[in-house]
Amino acid sequence: MRMSESENIAAAPVADPGGETHRPMDAEDRLRPDFVDKVLDAVEAGDDVTARTLVEPLHPADVADLIELAARDEREGLVKALAGIVDADVLAEMNEHVREALLEALEPEQVADLAGQMDTDDAVAILEDLEEDDQRAVLRAMEPDDRAAIEEALTYPEESAGRLMQRELIAVPEHWTVGQVIDYLRSSEQLADDFWEVFVVNPGHHPVGTCKLSSILRSPRSSPVRSIMMEEQTLIPVDMDQEDVALRFQKYALVSAAVVDGEGRLVGMITVDDIVHIIQEEASEDVLLLSGAGEGDINEPVAESYRSRVRWLIANLLTALVASFVIRQFEDSIERLAILAVLMPIVAGVGGNAGTQTLAVTVRAIATNQLTGSNRWRAVGRELRVAILNGITVAVLIGVGVSLVLGSQSLGAVIAVAMLFNIIVAGLAGVLVPLALERAGTDPAVASSVFVTMVTDSMGFLLFLGLATAANLVP
Repeated sequence: MRMSESENIAAAPVADPGGETHRPMDAEDRLRPDFVDKVLDAVEAGDDVTARTLVEPLHPADVADLIELAARDEREGLVKALAGIVDADVLAEMNEHVREALLEALEPEQVADLAGQMDTDDAVAILEDLEEDDQRAVLRAMEPDDRAAIEEALTYPEESAGRLMQRELIAVPEHWTVGQVIDYLRSSEQLADDFWEVFVVNPGHHPVGTCKLSSILRSPRSSPVRSIMMEEQTLIPVDMDQEDVALRFQKYALVSAAVVDGEGRLVGMITVDDIVHIIQEEASEDVLLLSGAGEGDINEPVAESYRSRVRWLIANLLTALVASFVIRQFEDSIERLAILAVLMPIVAGVGGNAGTQTLAVTVRAIATNQLTGSNRWRAVGRELRVAILNGITVAVLIGVGVSLVLGSQSLGAVIAVAMLFNIIVAGLAGVLVPLALERAGTDPAVASSVFVTMVTDSMGFLLFLGLATAANLVP
């Protein structure tokens, strides 16, 4: 991903045309509200010169933030006022929903020109979100080499290494010397802008090793590349899921890695700056999926947010009916002893929280490959022990509390036993449900919370009301 020259001065004070010094960023590296208002006021007043003067020193990521912070109806005018500043680097940093809306206002030739200035992975990220007709129009307007690279990338599955990788890399033959590599790096103009290692390939273009730039710079020119290269390297299959790619980078502390096709040929590279975005994206995605909140993006269109959230609310409604059915079976008991209606939500609520805790730990462990087939049952046993300890602690507290406040040791004992077993059930559900979904080939973060909530609510009500009835607490 290319960096702007303004990267190091993004937080520096900006002098506006009137001579006033204005610092755009606050102490936490966020755009200050008064700075945003100042830029938008200048655009509204038709003073594009002031707006451009204020924004020009910002890093592309901060310019993207500025556009995202503007209201939807202000963005088009802001982008027009900042013509030339809103370039390929800014688009690459922009929220996908905001970017998609801006690109719709551009001609295919303009989008093609911007995509041609980007690294392949950034260009693919922009084009993959376009409608199919718009995508074809943009591709037709691109240079043949750029078009071929992007079309190839689009054939790979979404969220795969093929979509994520850059085609721009440095690869040299294994028979070269260090001097030949240095001369090549200095003389060739068609090289990647940012790279940290040089890949060494055999005549079949299969990677056989890597050379760090530090090793090249510190070795005599006459040294063979093969003598300084590291033969052991982490190769990323082109169809590997981006989450697994991120895990490899984390596990082996990689800065960059070669991507190979099905024949083992070098076809691209992935760098750590892209992985940082993936780690953040995947972590946010799992949390949001657990809550059923869809993408959880405040820039997402209302209609899309509605569609992604309402289906899980409907699913929750259906599962809540199961709990209501359980309560209905004890309607007479609740009518004759009203205190049961006061206490039963406590059993279900605490059980639900216990299940959510276990669920969060399990989903994270699955996502980070800490929980696999080899330690599955050990993890289940661990969560069971934790649930038993938690259950005993909470059961004692609620049992003693109910006995003292309501003066009924029998009711205290019933709610204590119900709480203990519901927390145990919740712990088992929190670990077994996501494991079962994963084994069935479903993302465990997607639907786990719905099923765990159903189990904890239903079992909480059944245990408490059933025990109260069986113990003859109801007159």
